[in-house]
Amino acid sequence: MKQNIIPAGVKNIVLIGFMGAGKTTAGKKLAEMLHRHFIDIDEEIEKEFQMPASEIFCKFGEKTFREKEKEMIRRFSQKEMYIISVGGGAFLQKEIREMCLAHCTVIFIEMSWDFWKERIPLIIGTRPVLQDKTMEQIRELFIARQEIYIHHHLKISADTLNPEETAAAIAKIID
Repeated sequence: MKQNIIPAGVKNIVLIGFMGAGKTTAGKKLAEMLHRHFIDIDEEIEKEFQMPASEIFCKFGEKTFREKEKEMIRRFSQKEMYIISVGGGAFLQKEIREMCLAHCTVIFIEMSWDFWKERIPLIIGTRPVLQDKTMEQIRELFIARQEIYIHHHLKISADTLNPEETAAAIAKIID
């Protein structure tokens, strides 16, 4: 669902999309291009807990992770001049969606299943929600998550784009 676009100006840009879609890599490139700060919420959570997300999920549970995620997104979305990469599941929380849509420019980095599934071997070890899932279960999760990503201001299809091209395409549409 396309929302009213907030002019980029000093507003933060929030990148959403399924895990492994390139939010962090393209986000870092975009931050360089636009002379903004970059923050990856998952990386910040890992720094605070001093452990990888997979260990946080095992030791403290997904609920603790999601609460910390909400707290950090709230904190960074109130700053200015940031590119914020949020985890693939962050928009499952209505409060996060509404906060980001109201105060930031939300950009959905979209990938089709056919292109995304080629990345599974590269990311499966670091994504707790993919652990012990069959390919069909992963596909079902991918499809289910697409429903939350309809809440955005702008969308970039990254199927055939590398991270630099994705960042350049975003920079072009927000300028």
